[in-house]
Amino acid sequence: MTDLSGRTAIITGASRGIGLAVAQRLAAAGANVVLTSRKQESADQAAAQVEGNALGVAAHAVDEDAARGCVELTLERFGSIDILVNNAGTNPAYGPLIDQDHGRFAKIFDVNLWAPLLWTSLVVKAWMGEHRGAVVNTASIGGLHHAPNMGMYNTTKAALIHVTKQLALELSPRIRVNAVCPGVVRTRLAELLWKDQEEALSASVPLGRVGEPVDVAGAVAFLVSDEASWITGEIMVIDGGTLLGDASALRG
Repeated sequence: MTDLSGRTAIITGASRGIGLAVAQRLAAAGANVVLTSRKQESADQAAAQVEGNALGVAAHAVDEDAARGCVELTLERFGSIDILVNNAGTNPAYGPLIDQDHGRFAKIFDVNLWAPLLWTSLVVKAWMGEHRGAVVNTASIGGLHHAPNMGMYNTTKAALIHVTKQLALELSPRIRVNAVCPGVVRTRLAELLWKDQEEALSASVPLGRVGEPVDVAGAVAFLVSDEASWITGEIMVIDGGTLLGDASALRG
């Protein structure tokens, strides 16, 4: 198992789904983990589901004061911030691009793109810039292709992929920045994509199933570990082969 003993990770949007699974996986590898959520109650509940040193912190991803407070508290409690996982995401803009309004546009870009930049800036200036570190952004295969009704979300993820590579260049050589691009994973955020059509969806995926949060968590653990010490600016697709094409015709 990857050894992250003595390191500290902040995972944004970690009250459930992929974020919680990542926190659990990093803690199992020995890391101290800080899980953020909008409300303290949900952050505490998530931290209680982690075996190891875990701290829940209320910090809306786009609230700069709350983010700064979380960074300061993390350094006070654990003494370092070696890992940042920018996982918080939202999609209030499901539907055709031309039917979106500025409010939804602003919200989705704030959470999915500005927040990763904000948190990365804060941890770099507070710790990683002098001491090294690893950042992983949760993007999506949506940022690599096009799909009906997902235009706004996919655009933010495409931008996040570009930003990941830009940050990897700008923050080298002391800080590594990579991204994971999950396919459809069994989370609340993605329910609209799998809940009422899981059988058909699974048939279309070459590996025959919807993704689980732990599938992504294992990849994140690898990317933040020393085993990936010569990897930066990479976009790891974790989609069961979805981008290869529709495999349902092979199931007959």
